[in-house]
Formats: sequence, C-alpha cells, structure tokens
Amino acid sequence: MELTELRVGHAEREPVIERLNQAYAEGRLDEEELEQRVHLAITSKTYGDLEVLTRDLVAPSALAVAEEATGEDRMLAGLAHASGIATLFVGPLVFFLLSGRRSAYVRRHAAAAVNFQLTLLLVAVVTFGVGALLYVVAWLVALVAGLSAVAQGTFNYPYTIRFLK
Repeated sequence: MELTELRVGHAEREPVIERLNQAYAEGRLDEEELEQRVHLAITSKTYGDLEVLTRDLVAPSALAVAEEATGEDRMLAGLAHASGIATLFVGPLVFFLLSGRRSAYVRRHAAAAVNFQLTLLLVAVVTFGVGALLYVVAWLVALVAGLSAVAQGTFNYPYTIRFLK
C-alpha cells in the first residue's frame, strides 16, 4: 500500500490547513481558493488527498532559503513594525517605499505593518473613535511583530485588511 492511499486524521490535516492559511497571508491564494482548499482538507481521507491541496504552493523551507535576510534587512523590518506605534501607518509606509525596493523581506514586513495600521485607523473612524482603544493592544502587537521580524520569523497580524501586498 502506498503512502498516498493511507488514511489521515486531524493531526495530519492541521499542518495542511496552517500552510493554506500561510499561503493566503502571503497572497498566494485568494479568499475563495482558501475556503475551497480548507474545506477539502477538512474532508480529506488520505495523504494523497492532502498532498494535492498544497502541491502548487512553495514549500515554507524553500521560502526560507529564497529569502535569506541580512541583519540590516531584519533590523529595517523590525523598525517598520515598531514605527507604526508612533506614526500610525506613515512610518511603515516610508519603509515600504524606500527599503522595500531593495529587499523583499523588508517589503513584506512593511506592507504587513501598513495594512495593520490602516485597518486600525479604519476601525477607529468607523466606530467614531471608540475603536481607538484598540491602539493600546496594537502597540504590543506591533512590538511582537517587530521582534519577530528581527528574529527572521513570520508574524501575521490578526484581522487585517490587505491594502498593500
């Protein structure tokens, strides 16, 4: 019996669903594709069913090799996240526009920071200022994201509208 024919359980489905969510956060899948593939992952019965769902996605290990960030890139990415604390979206946008041209790593992190700050601003405006209370939590989230960028990790901001990719 081949591996592709063996049945899977929840423990085997979870990493596939996590990889699909990561691919969506990276812009490799649109929302409709994500929903379809997650549904297929949840209802998959064999390893072969699961393998098909991520076959066309770049493996996370390949991403890490392709994106070796220098110390300077990591520091700039961390500063892009942290600059949102004092300047809202302006600081991360400056990093996106200036440093993002030379480094995909800085560009990805700065875009995430801009998207997060613009989403917070939109919530504050729509809720007539009540949503501004989220900024206290947002400062902590931005610091965690900045530290993650410096450590060459990945961090996905929660509930963020993607204005920039």
